[in-house]
Amino acid sequence: MPKLYVVAFDARLPRWALEARTEYLRRMPRGFEVQCLELKAEAAKRLRRRLAQGARLVALDERGGGLSTAQFALQLERWRRAGDPVAFVIGGPDGLDAGFKREAALLLQLSALTLPHALAQVLLCEQLYRAATLLAGHPYHRG
Repeated sequence: MPKLYVVAFDARLPRWALEARTEYLRRMPRGFEVQCLELKAEAAKRLRRRLAQGARLVALDERGGGLSTAQFALQLERWRRAGDPVAFVIGGPDGLDAGFKREAALLLQLSALTLPHALAQVLLCEQLYRAATLLAGHPYHRG
């Protein structure tokens, strides 16, 4: 599986969120490598240099399209088969700029609600774990 990235701008995680994020990523099935990047908002233009060549950008935004867990797992599998690294990007306090959203391969909604950074990162990592276990045939997801 190509690398997955969780990218967060201007986000300092409280201990509870860091522990939860770490636990979900530790439990990922074999073949799902996730790297977390925490960057200053002004580093957005340099993000591409920190990612694997050809990484697809997935911009997380409450106005993005929603996917069910099964749909998310299928999308993850399509990227996996294509050999594409994928970067899931969480914007700063003011979100992601319009240009960045246009560049993204997918604008994805985790929730219609606006989420604090810490919760968004934990939720994203849990959903990556859930999708990966679904693809691996693990009984974690009981959809």
